[in-house]
Amino acid sequence: VVLWADTFTNSFDPHVGQAAVRVLEAAGFEVRVPPVPLCCGLTWISTGQLRIARRVLARTVRALRPWVESGVPVVGLEPSCTAVFRSDGPELLNTPETRLLAERTLTLAELLQERAADWRPASAGGQAVAQVHCHQSAIMGYDADRAVLDRFGIRTSVLDSGCCGQAGNFGFEREHHAVSVACAEEGLWPAVRAAGPHEAILADGFSCRMQIAAAEAGREGRHLAELLDTAMSRPATPG
Repeated sequence: VVLWADTFTNSFDPHVGQAAVRVLEAAGFEVRVPPVPLCCGLTWISTGQLRIARRVLARTVRALRPWVESGVPVVGLEPSCTAVFRSDGPELLNTPETRLLAERTLTLAELLQERAADWRPASAGGQAVAQVHCHQSAIMGYDADRAVLDRFGIRTSVLDSGCCGQAGNFGFEREHHAVSVACAEEGLWPAVRAAGPHEAILADGFSCRMQIAAAEAGREGRHLAELLDTAMSRPATPG
């Protein structure tokens, strides 16, 4: 598999990528990472700079082309970047190569469900509260994640309160701060404050994890890769 080292993971949360490698290798995959820094173009898409976005995306498609043409799946960790490959990309750059990349791109959970369905790792289970990123909810869905969490014995409550309020750079902008906080108070922040000490806060989106930290409840959001990595490494409880 090709692990898509998006800018958020590579620059801010490399431990998420490292956890993903451990999980993928434990599931029997050989992991490759592009040897040069690449970008899906989301930064420019979200700010309306579509001409630059097309150039950036085209460069990435060219770099990934040998793998995807060989049938190698691309595993996305950041939902917004994964959604670019799956949806925005073919709409922005309608080429056979971009459409093929869309077909080959999977989330971590989708890969484990589709390509490693028989893998039954030793897991200590656990509990989690999950905040589903808006791009994942809209484009990829959460069914595969639910199935993988069940396979690991992790009892998960999925929040249905919608957007965390951060929405990329929206929540960082002064004029939007009050709206961002109001969205968070609709469901995410109360759930974070109410979560038990042994209950993980699951959030694959970088912006969602930033919003969880902003709750000032002493909790951090964790990516699915981290949760699975921890579940594998923790001794199982007898019985």
